[in-house]
Amino acid sequence: MKLGLQLGYWQKGPTPRFIELAKAAESIGFDSVWTAEAYGSDCFTPLAAIAAHTTKIRLATGVMQISARTPTCAAMTALTLDHLSNGRLMLGVGVSGPQVVEGWYGQPFTKPLERTREWIEIFRKVIAREEPVEFHGQQYHLPCENGMGLGKALKSITHPLRKHIPVLLGAEGPKNVALSAECFDGWLPIFCSPYKMDIFDESLAPAGPDFEVAAMVNLSINDDLKQALLPGKWTMALYLGGMGAKGMNFHKNLLGRMGYADAAQEIQDLFLAGKQMEAVEAVPDQLVDEISLAGPEGRVRERLQDWKKTRITSLLIGHSSDFDLTVRNMEFLAKELL
Repeated sequence: MKLGLQLGYWQKGPTPRFIELAKAAESIGFDSVWTAEAYGSDCFTPLAAIAAHTTKIRLATGVMQISARTPTCAAMTALTLDHLSNGRLMLGVGVSGPQVVEGWYGQPFTKPLERTREWIEIFRKVIAREEPVEFHGQQYHLPCENGMGLGKALKSITHPLRKHIPVLLGAEGPKNVALSAECFDGWLPIFCSPYKMDIFDESLAPAGPDFEVAAMVNLSINDDLKQALLPGKWTMALYLGGMGAKGMNFHKNLLGRMGYADAAQEIQDLFLAGKQMEAVEAVPDQLVDEISLAGPEGRVRERLQDWKKTRITSLLIGHSSDFDLTVRNMEFLAKELL
């Protein structure tokens, strides 16, 4: 099992010492470092800075929002950064949600599966650079059909370093997970339980032997299990209440399939009513414990064995505001798994 460091997206300002964290991850033996975006910092610029200060660690976006860039724009950025990093790039992409797509990017969120399928097909064509890119689907048209009529099918001026750049899909719903297995090189799950991976078996059936599954896990080492679970409970309350529309929350739907439908509904209702602390308290300890590596070192060490039995190929851990704590966490995992 490989290890990755998820740096996420910036908050009010740049993540402190993020380049140093990436360099530490590389020296410790981590396989990958990930950057994300929401509606503030972008995912590619910090990754380019990291590329300039590292030599071996794989550089990944997780996730890049496909509504933020046309497939050709994303491919141009990817082939550029792949050259600059000597072939270390992989993309984690996702559709985001209707609040961001329609509110921030000003695009309709309708038919996200169709959009994703067309997006990856065009992206692959650009990177392969085998012929001028022409595509006519329901979501994308190259050349466009409603302009001046002067558009020309083009092929990238720059030759890609690799004709295939790995792309993983961030997905939660059964159909979207199935799309990752069918059309992508891997899958980025969120709120993943090693004890309930069977709920994805049907969706992942088409996946090949080299299919990557890079799962986020909350690592919280603390002799007090209640305290170790508390950060995960805050995260869960935020995602159920503040990250998604009330009537369309993919995280809530996923927790329903995991057996926590009633709890997820209660948490969302409390959060949206402005009762954030009560929402946090309503998050079941068992739920957070399932998707985390929490508690004393010995307990975390035992639970790692359960994660190793799954089809997950990479464990991704987040970073703390405490630089030294993040490094210690990385060293602990590396000692146990590498």
